[in-house]
Amino acid sequence: MDDQIKKSIIEKLQTAGCVFAEEEAKLLISDARTLDALFTMVNLRITGIPLEHVLGWAEFCDIRIAVDPGVFVPRRRTEFLVQKAVAFSIPGAIVVDLCCGTGAVGIAIAKALGWIELYAVDIDPTSVRCARRNVTSQGGLVYEGDLYEPLPAKLHRKVDILVANAPYVPTETIKLLPQDARLHEPKVALDGGDDGLDIQRSVAEEASLWLASGGHLLVETSKMQAPKTIDIFTQYGLIPQLLYDDELDATIVIGTKPTPQE
Repeated sequence: MDDQIKKSIIEKLQTAGCVFAEEEAKLLISDARTLDALFTMVNLRITGIPLEHVLGWAEFCDIRIAVDPGVFVPRRRTEFLVQKAVAFSIPGAIVVDLCCGTGAVGIAIAKALGWIELYAVDIDPTSVRCARRNVTSQGGLVYEGDLYEPLPAKLHRKVDILVANAPYVPTETIKLLPQDARLHEPKVALDGGDDGLDIQRSVAEEASLWLASGGHLLVETSKMQAPKTIDIFTQYGLIPQLLYDDELDATIVIGTKPTPQE
């Protein structure tokens, strides 16, 4: 690649407001098969389309995840959710990934553990199509529907790990999100209702119907919302635990279904 072309691409990306212009330029250059394809990709990026949608993939937990246009892009902070789900699980566990988007969380758990019985769900048809591309390669199943509704009844009280990277942005603050997310990711993957916790409430309300005794529900939230998330978990009979990772600036709440003796 001509150094002058590379410099020109970096300058275009910087002018468009791309904070990591040099890193993005390297990715675009390495992915483009022809010069024409490269210029097309650069032009898409400078119009505000997320880099991952331009590339068609995102790196998550050191795994390349397919990301289709219009699908929620997995965030690096969500790797903390994966780390803790893995820590609470074992190979062969039954894992359900609600609000799965690309399916990245479930796939990363499966890769880390070697093998799990994986079920993923999303309400957005575009996300479901994308998730199937990713999840079926790990032997998992993907369902389209609202939270637990499409899951097979055989999973009642059998699920070991329930992960839900549910939307938790309050409706009124969606307008403050970066343009990449606000304009190019589905609102259903961002909007958590008036206080951002509507979907978490729905997930927690039915969690005990699906979790095995001692099973765990893990959700990502924010520092500010975490106390309310803990209250929600407690309200629905789960034993809550709050965890935070400084490096990733990630907050998760884990709810454990009590065992009979607890």
